[in-house]
Amino acid sequence: MTDDLLPQRLAGQVAVVTGGARGIGLGIAQRLAAEGCMVVVWDINAQTLVDSGFSAAFSAQVDVANSASVNAGVVATLEAVGRIDILVNNAGINGPVMPVWEYADEDWAKVLAVDLTGIFYCCRAVVPQMRARGYGRIVNVSSIAGKEGMAGISAYSAAKAGVIGFTKAFARELCESGVTVNAIAPVITETDLFKEMTAEHIASAKAKIPLGRFLKINEIAAMVAFIASPECSFTTGFVFDLSGGRATY
Repeated sequence: MTDDLLPQRLAGQVAVVTGGARGIGLGIAQRLAAEGCMVVVWDINAQTLVDSGFSAAFSAQVDVANSASVNAGVVATLEAVGRIDILVNNAGINGPVMPVWEYADEDWAKVLAVDLTGIFYCCRAVVPQMRARGYGRIVNVSSIAGKEGMAGISAYSAAKAGVIGFTKAFARELCESGVTVNAIAPVITETDLFKEMTAEHIASAKAKIPLGRFLKINEIAAMVAFIASPECSFTTGFVFDLSGGRATY
């Protein structure tokens, strides 16, 4: 479907997409914008956004693993665009692929800091103004690894499982606020994160997908656009699978 045929479900709304300068985050940002949304991109690498060619309504260099950086990003965003209706917590890293007994302290800490604690920081900083206005959509990017666990990426699996638990708990806290919180659990998608993985790990992950192919960024973006829209009004604390038939629960 071409952009001019997409529904304008998000017209007049403002979305923040973390890690939105490349890969999945950029694809999500582009889809939300195509549906009429004013998109703000937070990314640790400001130059990457410039290189992407995407015309964000506003962008900020934000390190999601640093609470002060996140808080500053919220302040700057509200000053620039006035409000945040949608938060897509996409920023993440894979970390090294190796068994637990070889995993270094600093690698474990970094993966959890970005992939789990970063979502906590962003949600905590953004949700007060959503609650004050009685509306909001939060979409947290988890992974099939958070449901099943995957050998070689224990930190990533643990962080993404934590995202699911956090999403469910946070959603219950917000049930009467008008703010919904949901997650997505994609299987492996061909992005720059492949550079952090071994060829054996990539082949093993693909072999587990019944549809026999990698997930596409535009398929993730389409799912996120629905979850972030007013149409998704009675679902909260849920994990939407993008598994190609792999997920069993």
